Amino acid sequence: MNSFEFQNPTKLLFGPDKLSQLGQEISVYGKKVLLVYGGGSIKSSGLYDRVLQQLEQIQAEVHELAGVEPNPRVTTVKKGIDICRQQGVDFILAVGGGSVLDAAKAVAAGVPYDGDVWDFCIRKAQIQSALPLGTVLTLSATGSEMNGNSVITNWEENLKKSFGSIHAYPKFSILDPTLTYSVPANQTVNGIVDMMSHVFEQYFSPTTGTPLQERLCESILQTVIENGEQALQYPSDYAARANIMLCGTYALNGGMISIGMQNDWATHMIEHEVSAIYDIAHAEGLSVLFPNWMKYVYQERIDRFVQYAVRVWQIDPNGKSDNEIALAGIQATREYFTRIGAPSRLSDLNIDAKELDRMAKETVRFGPVGSFKPLYESDVRQILEMSL
Repeated sequence: MNSFEFQNPTKLLFGPDKLSQLGQEISVYGKKVLLVYGGGSIKSSGLYDRVLQQLEQIQAEVHELAGVEPNPRVTTVKKGIDICRQQGVDFILAVGGGSVLDAAKAVAAGVPYDGDVWDFCIRKAQIQSALPLGTVLTLSATGSEMNGNSVITNWEENLKKSFGSIHAYPKFSILDPTLTYSVPANQTVNGIVDMMSHVFEQYFSPTTGTPLQERLCESILQTVIENGEQALQYPSDYAARANIMLCGTYALNGGMISIGMQNDWATHMIEHEVSAIYDIAHAEGLSVLFPNWMKYVYQERIDRFVQYAVRVWQIDPNGKSDNEIALAGIQATREYFTRIGAPSRLSDLNIDAKELDRMAKETVRFGPVGSFKPLYESDVRQILEMSL
């Protein structure tokens, strides 16, 4: 196990009654609020009105940044920054899923910064401060409600990049599983794939001597697997929705499940370049890429993949070689993604080989990606070819 430092300043308010505390939580930080949200779903569900009622109770001055895209654009972020500066906003409230939260974090970081907010994404600058923000989560997926990460797309350049900062952690996040009842099935599927992928990036590590962290990862994967299909079949099953929501938060909340472990994140870096060009849902790309990444790297530490197959998928090891066990676990992953309705090939997403070279080159723009097996441009291209 490696040495580590861990800090998570986000306050979680979890349960079906916690929205009633929204106004009280915001009033600690200010009353000039930028409300950030995506499409019209929060209005059709009635959540928008409930949020406004909370803001009215504290006599907040509300400004809005609506229409945040599924792959949030830097142009949208800049609109939010302009609103905050012009109106003297002192608090940002994100109501939605991971994309809305990511955009809100970028706005929060961009307001006090003199340069271009995109600088944070291309490692030209580091975040030194940010406006305080809070979230009301409507989709279980990214863990953005309890971490400082953000992924932003520069559509004009077909680039999708991320940043992370302790300054971008939400001050509080309200997690009400009932708000996810009306989420379309395909978004629930994407959320399941996304949170499992987050665990994979931490679990498949070159670090040894981490039994607690490994079992934490395995327990999240097992809980998602057990509850995912239940939530898809019975969308209003509170227990299933609550378990999935908490799994999404724990899967990526600043490294709690993998403290002392070196993480990988190569597959996420590859997918960012796919969705930067084709504007697909992030989790759709991960569903295609992850089993192929597994096949490409599993022999680097076959023991971890054997453990994964046996503990997570209950693969019977009797009479099988380590190679057979590891591959059976990878196949079980693919079959689960397919069973819940996630894509298995890039061709399922109308993606061909045309941009493979470009995607592979951009993935390693800052050097090789991943720690489980460092990947260079040729490696990335092979994984993409396997995924066609």
